[in-house]
Amino acid sequence: MTESSAALSVGIAAPHEAAVRAGEEAVAAGGNAIDAALAAAGVLAVVYPHQCGLGGDLVALVRGPDGDTTAIVSVGAAAKRVDVERLAELGAMPRQGGDTVTVPGAVAGWTAAWHLGARLPLAGVFDRAARLARDGFPVSPGLARAIEVRAEGIAADPGLATVFMPDGRLLGSGDILVQERLAETLDVLAVDPDEMYTGRIAESLAAGLEERGSALRVDDFSAHRAETGSAITRSIGTARWWVAPPPTQGVVLLGILPTALESNVSVDGDAALLDVVLDAAVARQDNLGDPRTGPIDVERMLDPRAKPPLEPAPPGGRALGDTVAIVAADSEGRVVSIIQSVYQLFGSGILEPRTGIVLQNRGSAFSVDPRHPGRIAPGSRPPHTLLPVIAETDGLRYGLGCQGGSAQPWILAQVAADLLSSFTDPLEVLARPRWVIGARDIGHAELTLLAEPGCTVAVRAAGERGVPVDLRDGPLDEAGHVQVVRQYVDARGREQMDAASDPRADGTARIVTPPPKEKS
Repeated sequence: MTESSAALSVGIAAPHEAAVRAGEEAVAAGGNAIDAALAAAGVLAVVYPHQCGLGGDLVALVRGPDGDTTAIVSVGAAAKRVDVERLAELGAMPRQGGDTVTVPGAVAGWTAAWHLGARLPLAGVFDRAARLARDGFPVSPGLARAIEVRAEGIAADPGLATVFMPDGRLLGSGDILVQERLAETLDVLAVDPDEMYTGRIAESLAAGLEERGSALRVDDFSAHRAETGSAITRSIGTARWWVAPPPTQGVVLLGILPTALESNVSVDGDAALLDVVLDAAVARQDNLGDPRTGPIDVERMLDPRAKPPLEPAPPGGRALGDTVAIVAADSEGRVVSIIQSVYQLFGSGILEPRTGIVLQNRGSAFSVDPRHPGRIAPGSRPPHTLLPVIAETDGLRYGLGCQGGSAQPWILAQVAADLLSSFTDPLEVLARPRWVIGARDIGHAELTLLAEPGCTVAVRAAGERGVPVDLRDGPLDEAGHVQVVRQYVDARGREQMDAASDPRADGTARIVTPPPKEKS
């Protein structure tokens, strides 16, 4: 006699169709939300090389079926031999180049997430990504825009030029991108992911970086560990919220959420949110750094409207960048939000040719002022932008994440409240006009409001506060690529799941339920 076993439903959202298909394949093979998220993350490392990859970092939240939420902070450090005095003489960290490369944390982060309850072999993540890198795939519109923006840097770097200008011409949307060396690297990592830190991959990266003036050596790679532990959690409004700890900026979101949730029911809500965002931007810039190598003021970031110290803060680094978010959840109660990034478009501007890996420029976010919490120091991790979120009410929970560099707290704050209601359409919420506050990270010399059409209240409020306004005529990548998967109980008491991928990106979202398996 046979009976049907219940199938595990999994929702997944990611900024590229190929990543979501990889998640579907993992679910069809018997995987859960962790497997689906990792499959998508591996594919994004191939199809979105301008924003993430093996040469970048990872920050994630993983909620288990028992309700415990673990934070994974796989943020790489500066070299032990970094010449701090030489960099201080420059007055600020370079934006790209060998000095900006920190140890890549993504692979160690994938391994840490896998250990939290994945069902499928981790090798499958690398194998799937390797096939795609070797066979090639059409360049997406988002990647094509990035190639055009970074055309000069791509042409200047032999590794990048070989991959993205294979015939002396920049690849465009729809062209086939093949990454043979990256595929070979993924093959090696499928056998042993530790090769990224203690084996031949680490040796190749260290040798290539030394040629480019970096102080990173093999022992810096072997020293890297993904940090895992309890997420930071607060009850705010009707929900419980979880974020990752510093050196990344999750606490900044917690600091503005009270105002964001109250603003959601106010006619002038965007004006109140803008005020607290202006305070939070200063609080983060003044206080975010690596708690392992010096004191940071978490309470100041949790309460951005607290009176700042009388003495002006020393100058910080550049908190800007690009990233990708992958969110997944399953019917057993798991929720996964993974954010991974090489920081700015194409990171450091270095593709190490022996490995095919684009290396991040997270080091550009360091301050060169020794008094700053985010100062560069041997073995220190830079102030970080990656901001995965999990939220839960009595009848609903969701995983949330986005692209957006330093603007991620403001982006997420504009959608967080409405996503808590099961009566909202998540795609409609993500498609609404948004605004961000930034400076050099959004192409301006001073703190500016960058807004999409329809942000009337925020635009007016910024003008009243003397904040310059850059009002554009359509959707903006700078306004973030938000991904969300929700689980909730409907009016009839039935468990439901929905998901959405930001229409500003190249992605999609799906709920996957494999057919029931027959068992004896």
